[in-house]
Amino acid sequence: MSRTAGRGPADRGSVSAEAAVVIPALVLFTMALVWALTAAAAQIQCVDAARIGARAAARSEPGAAALAAARSAAPRGARVTVGRVGELWRVRVEAPTPGPGPLTLTLKAEAAALDEGEVSGPSGPSGPSDADSPNSPSPNSPNSPNSPGNPGTANGETRARPDGWVVRT
Repeated sequence: MSRTAGRGPADRGSVSAEAAVVIPALVLFTMALVWALTAAAAQIQCVDAARIGARAAARSEPGAAALAAARSAAPRGARVTVGRVGELWRVRVEAPTPGPGPLTLTLKAEAAALDEGEVSGPSGPSGPSDADSPNSPSPNSPNSPNSPGNPGTANGETRARPDGWVVRT
């Protein structure tokens, strides 16, 4: 018996036609899977960058150092914002997902850290600080480096935004 005994003339070429439909669908599925994985990796980078920046700002590192730390961990093209709300330093990271135009999403992550100066207080674990000095400005005075009204601090430019954030760039 021949191998084509059970097939009629209408079945010829059906494997080629099925492959022509299935292969592009598999390629599209693979591309979507790769895009989703790169987007998930970029989201993880945004979260890590926000955490790193918040920790750096909470340790009272200069504003430029906190921004640089966050930007170094963020995905390419990310926008990093460092701000202070009350006793908390907040860092927002926004980045576009990699991919073609219609598939581009904006990924966002935010982290907050309590200012370490607020945790330990003026006579915390390291002993008395400069805040106990009679010549040093009080934390709420207009000359304080963390004061929203002081635009020219040693840590960079500080400005208040209408939404309550005090942004240090």
